[in-house]
Amino acid sequence: MNSEEIFQHIHTVDTYKRYGKVTKVVGLMIESKGPESSIGDVCYIHVGGKSEKKVYAEVVGFRGEHVVLMPFTNVQDISPGCMVEATRMPLQVKVGHALLGQVLDPLGNPLDGSKLPKGLLPVTTENDPPNPMKRPPIHETVEVGVKMIDSLLTVGKGQRIGIFAGSGVGKSTLMGMIARNTNADINVIALIGERGREVREFIEKDLGPEGLKKSIVIVATSDQPALMRLKGAYTATSIAEYFRDQGMNVMFMMDSVTRVAMAQREIGLAVGEPPTTKGYTPSVFAILPKLLERTGTSEHGTISAFYTVLVDGDDMNEPIADTVRGILDGHLVLDRALANKGQFPAVHVLKSVSRVMNQIVTKEHRQAAEKVRSLLATYINAEDLINIGAYKRGSSAEIDEAIHFYPKIIEFLKQDVHESVTQEESLNMLFQLIHKGGL
Repeated sequence: MNSEEIFQHIHTVDTYKRYGKVTKVVGLMIESKGPESSIGDVCYIHVGGKSEKKVYAEVVGFRGEHVVLMPFTNVQDISPGCMVEATRMPLQVKVGHALLGQVLDPLGNPLDGSKLPKGLLPVTTENDPPNPMKRPPIHETVEVGVKMIDSLLTVGKGQRIGIFAGSGVGKSTLMGMIARNTNADINVIALIGERGREVREFIEKDLGPEGLKKSIVIVATSDQPALMRLKGAYTATSIAEYFRDQGMNVMFMMDSVTRVAMAQREIGLAVGEPPTTKGYTPSVFAILPKLLERTGTSEHGTISAFYTVLVDGDDMNEPIADTVRGILDGHLVLDRALANKGQFPAVHVLKSVSRVMNQIVTKEHRQAAEKVRSLLATYINAEDLINIGAYKRGSSAEIDEAIHFYPKIIEFLKQDVHESVTQEESLNMLFQLIHKGGL
């Protein structure tokens, strides 16, 4: 920046500070008379007492001439008369390569209380998705290190996939495997609404030291206010966007989108929005496409994304699951019945799909994958007859073939949590299974 630009910047700086005063606190919401501000602006609420401190809050609406704020932290210390200072700026977080290996809160600060490294740049957390005309088509595969996904549900660089499952079926474990084994340049992992116990467990056990070295983890636990949980998703996405703009191939993972939707529902109901489908407010269905469309390809780099969706009672048609499935480029369905049988990853191949797979794999690879799916489908359709002994060998050549291949296919689909398999090895095993009838 030259001297002329510096002087011009000085002349355009707003030197006024704008203040308001808290008039009402109801539940999660704070009303204040003033200050002049816009939706999405961050304000500081000055809390009096022995040690004066600032509470961060965001402008979420207006009631008459009053500003409606929602705090990032708890509201215990806030009382009528507290001064509200406007920043006239949305939330910003600091980003850079020095964040690798760090675990951050939704405001971008280290979760262990340490100081941020030097040399970071500020970025806004809410950005628009890339222009669709400037998004390059997906034409390369990204290696995730899980042979079932790399071979039968191949993912492309810049593809967005949903992982749909009930609780306790292995979502976090699968995410940890992908983070450790992927050949992406960097991982950005958002843990939204997680139990406090599970955070360290995921970082130390599922992710491990090797995974953490090339990852940035953003954590918003379930006990934090709704706004913090929502901002955790936005902060993680903006960090991934920063590295994509540097020309990198980013692996982005969010667990879970459902809890982001629940946080937005809390905010919407507090502001006064009417509840619609299953109690979710209209703003939930407005923010989901905007948030999910921010990942993917851009003219600079790619963000390959995995979003977990918690389906209540394994209901795949509940509102959030249905909406997310319509936005993303594919989905992996984790089946509780498979998990109960001890099959891991418990991905139900026939219920899962990668919408870009056919565009990015070879003809031989596609035919081999289709053959495995066909054999699985044939066996499952005849499974009841086979199990009760009503099927006689020789009645159908297709079913006989499926019975022959089924145990070998199940063995192929299984993978130990700490087993790393390259994409090339996965394809060789797939071809070996199909062409030679065994592994």
